[in-house]
Amino acid sequence: MNSLVQESIFFGMAISLLGYEVGILIKKKLRMAIFNPLLIAVVVVILFLVVFHVDYETYNSGAKYLSYLLTPATVCLAVPLYQQLHLLRKNAKAVIIGISSGVITSLTSVLLLSKLFGLNHQQYVTMLPKSITTAIGMGLADEMGGLVTITVASIIITGILGNMMAELICKIFRITEPVAKGIAIGTAAHAVGTAKALEMGEIEGAMSSLAIAVAGLLTVIMASFYANIM
Repeated sequence: MNSLVQESIFFGMAISLLGYEVGILIKKKLRMAIFNPLLIAVVVVILFLVVFHVDYETYNSGAKYLSYLLTPATVCLAVPLYQQLHLLRKNAKAVIIGISSGVITSLTSVLLLSKLFGLNHQQYVTMLPKSITTAIGMGLADEMGGLVTITVASIIITGILGNMMAELICKIFRITEPVAKGIAIGTAAHAVGTAKALEMGEIEGAMSSLAIAVAGLLTVIMASFYANIM
C-alpha cells in the first residue's frame, strides 16, 4: 500500500477528502454534534494508515497539497464580513472588547493549566496558539520554539470542540445576540468554529470571520509577552 500511495501524489489528498465526505454523510444522517465531519475524517484517515501500514510521511506527500488551500480559504471568509460591514461599524466597541477578552482568556488559561500540569517552556509555548487559525498558529509556534506538529493538533482539537459545543454553550449561557455568538465562536474556535457559525446564520458567520483575523493578530502580539512569563 505504501508503494501505491507513493506512486500517486494525490492519494493522500483523496483519502482525506473521502474521509471528510464520509463525515458529512454521517452528520446529515444522524444530526448529532458529536459526529463532526472533521473529527470523523481524522478518525477515518488514522484507521486507514494503521490498517494498511502507511507511514505518515508517505501519506503527507500527497495530503500536504490540501494545506496550500488553507490560507485562501481563510481569506474567503472576508466575503460574509463585507456583507455585514454595517454591523461591524455599529458594534465596533463590543467587537474589540469581546475579541480582546477572548484572546486574553485563552492565553491565560494555557498559562495556568501549564503551571498546574507542570509543562516545560517548550510544551507551554506549543499550546499558546491553540485558538487561532492553523496558518498563523504554525508560524507563531515555530518562532517561539514550540512543537509545530503538536500545535497543529491542538488547534484542530480546539476547533472541533468549538464546532461541536458552540450551540450548546450559547443555550446554557442564554446568548441570543448573533454578533456576540459570532465573536465568541470565531475567537475561541477559529475557522472550524466559523463553519458552525455560518450554519447558525449570516451575521454569526460574518462576525466569526472577523474574529479569526483580529484574534490571530492579537495572539501574535500578546503571545510573545506570555511566552516570557513561564
